[in-house]
This record gives sequence, structure tokens and C-alpha cells, in this order.
Amino acid sequence: MDTLNEILSNLPQRVSEEISMLPASVLADLEEIRMRCNQSVRIQHAGQERLLMRIVTKDDLQKTLTGLVKFSYYAYEEELAKGFVTINGGHRVGVCGKAVVKEGMPTLIKEISSVNIRFAKEIKGCANPLIPVLIEGSRPVNTLIVSPPGCGKTTLLRDIARIFSLRQIKVSICDERSEIAGMYDSSPSFDLGPRTDVLDGCTKKTGMLMLIRSMSPDVIITDEIGMKGDAEAIEQCINAGVGIVTSIHGSDRDDVMNSSIGYLAEKGIFRNIIYLSCEKGPGTIKEIESA
Repeated sequence: MDTLNEILSNLPQRVSEEISMLPASVLADLEEIRMRCNQSVRIQHAGQERLLMRIVTKDDLQKTLTGLVKFSYYAYEEELAKGFVTINGGHRVGVCGKAVVKEGMPTLIKEISSVNIRFAKEIKGCANPLIPVLIEGSRPVNTLIVSPPGCGKTTLLRDIARIFSLRQIKVSICDERSEIAGMYDSSPSFDLGPRTDVLDGCTKKTGMLMLIRSMSPDVIITDEIGMKGDAEAIEQCINAGVGIVTSIHGSDRDDVMNSSIGYLAEKGIFRNIIYLSCEKGPGTIKEIESA
């Protein structure tokens, strides 16, 4: 609630007041606050959308972003170039506008047209039903989580890290997008257990190899695998005897096989492929495919 109050303090006053007046049950289940230039504010809670009265202006968007990054654009320069920043509490602020591109890569987003505040969730125990397939003896099992956006895969990975860590498994998290741990001022925003190390903001291709060499983990956890280099890094983890738990966007096996890591699934690298959906709310386990 403290971070929610901090976020609300940086929103346009009438938006903040309107959200503050919502029922406590809605505030507890906030998933997104989405603001678009010259449009009404929309919030997402418990899978439902609610339209607020306030129309957002260009100045509202700029002031909101400035407040959320604590007037320090330089400190968030690299993240903003990727279209988002991670703020206190592990929450992600997505940004759209005019991209400034140099040498084929975005270096800045200006003329802000949309801001989307996505609230990170911590649900302790949500991974408990999966423990029998995630751990064999005392060793973590290579696992791929397949999920459409917004179906709880990052929340699940977060709890898997915590449970592994509490079971005396050395966990390393390669958190390229700062989503799993929500690192802020050298500390994770969530309970990841006592045996978890986090490499924040580094590409998975480079970061996984760094973690193998520097932290001697039993398992590496990472989110949203997808690039060819990511797949190569996973193979090096396996060859080094390090377990891997990761995720990919998708809905079914065809999505996995058509992705850049399809050949890993075909080779049987992953003992488990867990498919999520939102059929009964985020985190619904649709199917577990075990080798």
C-alpha cells in the first residue's frame, strides 16, 4: 500500500483522488493504470477493466513520468530507451511516444503519448502445487513455463525462486527486464528466499554465463526467453550441470516449437513444460507436459 500511495502521489490530482475512492477490494487487485493522451484513464483489476472520468493531457503524462523516475531521467536512461522503467516495489512503468533512433537502436522516447503502470504481485505459495514436478530429490528440474501475457508467469517464477531458496537450493536470477526481483536500491522488492542472487538488467545471453562463473548456482531462473543467444546460453547452463527454469510467451506446444527455443524442447532439454492460462484467473495451470 505504501508504494501504491507513492504512485498515486505522482498521478494527476483528480486521477489520484478518483482511484483513492475506489473500494479497497479493487485497490488490492490493481493490475494496471493505463493513461493515454486525450483519453480517459483505464484501470485493470482482477481481470476487469474500469473507465475513470478524468481525461489525460500530454502535460499530465510528462509530469507523471517525471515524478515516477524522481526527476532523474539520466538514472533511468537505459531503461527508458527500452520503453519502460522499474520503480520502487518492482512495478513496471511502460512508456510510448516518439522514439529517437540512432544506428538502428532506440535511444530515447520523447513526446510521451501513453503511460502504463503495471503492478507487480507477490503471491506466496502459488507455486506449491508444482513442487512435485519442479524438484526431483533435492535437485531442481529443468522447466519451461508457457504463458500468454498477463497470466501470472512472472509471479509464478518469483515464488519458485523463493521455494527453491528455502529448500537449500542455490538460486541465481538473471533479471534482464527487472521484473522477477524488482531490484531497487540493491534489494529485491519481493521475498526471494535466503539463497537467491540476482543479476539485474543484464541480457540473458551474457548474464547466465556470468552467473555460472561467479555464483555457482544450482539453478538459474529467468523470464521471457526468446532470442537465439538465449537458447545457446541455456545449453551452456545444461552442459555446466546447472538447472534452468524459464518462461516464454505462448499458448500451446505449437507456439513453443515455432519459437527460437523450439529445438531445445524437441531435444527434451525441459523435463516439464507448464502451460498457463487465465481461464480461472491469472496463474491457471492448463496443462503440464512432462518428458
